[in-house]
Amino acid sequence: MPATMPLTLSLPRLLLLHRRRHAKVQQPRSLARLRCAPDEVAATTAEQRQGEGEEEELVLLASYRTAFNEVIMVIDSPSNRYLVLDPTRNVHSILPKKGAWTNSYWDECVSLPTVVPRGPVALLGLVIELSRDYFGMSTLEKTTELGGSLSVHIGDALSPSATVEGGFAGIVVDLFADGEVLPQLQEVDTWLEIAKKLMPDGRIMVNCGAGDAAVSLAADADVSSWVQNPTIKALCSAFPGQLNWKRLSEKESVNYVALTGPLPDLEEWSASVPSELSLRVKQWVPCKLA
Repeated sequence: MPATMPLTLSLPRLLLLHRRRHAKVQQPRSLARLRCAPDEVAATTAEQRQGEGEEEELVLLASYRTAFNEVIMVIDSPSNRYLVLDPTRNVHSILPKKGAWTNSYWDECVSLPTVVPRGPVALLGLVIELSRDYFGMSTLEKTTELGGSLSVHIGDALSPSATVEGGFAGIVVDLFADGEVLPQLQEVDTWLEIAKKLMPDGRIMVNCGAGDAAVSLAADADVSSWVQNPTIKALCSAFPGQLNWKRLSEKESVNYVALTGPLPDLEEWSASVPSELSLRVKQWVPCKLA
């Protein structure tokens, strides 16, 4: 299965921003102290040496190659664990050690269950074995006292057979390979097929990656800037009048995210999510075709 989409920031940049948000986190100067560092981190090391500040110990826990990813690394620090994939060396996943929030697009998924019917939620896009070994996913696969659990299926996430009886209440789509959104996700027919896997009133939430052209981060998001992202363009065509979007801030990675269905009541949505997300859900706006 293709790997999940990275932040649009490299590891050094993300760590620099992380320090600005949390003053107690030391800023790493380089990756030169990675134990058993492979050749693949050489470029990142050179870039990171240009930074300023005190070092944070970074430890390479694993390094692999697969058919989908030329480079896979699990990097540990005192504050976070990072999954780095593909030649871009972008950060694809973060496991915070001192809290539950990543302050990036991953947090958006937490808000989805409050605006969909009760039922199973699918996540399309995982790095299975590494998630189990290094990011605690094996714990989530155990049934909780309330009966919840994570069921993992390895295969083609876009196959018609990748569904459940009665459909999903929600589907989170995070499908990328080699640091790029899958080409199929820029096609209207692909989204119409994914929508068939939803139960009535179900929704799809999508990590659409970054825009193809520069968008001023200083300016407020408006109804036209989503056109910089081909995945949102395809979604808007597939679900006219039934798509919402937002672009995360520079501190949050500049990724675009999309949500199908009518725009929820933002006040009710805000009140139904954890306080860390209450303001963020109010940033969703409808996608309007020109």
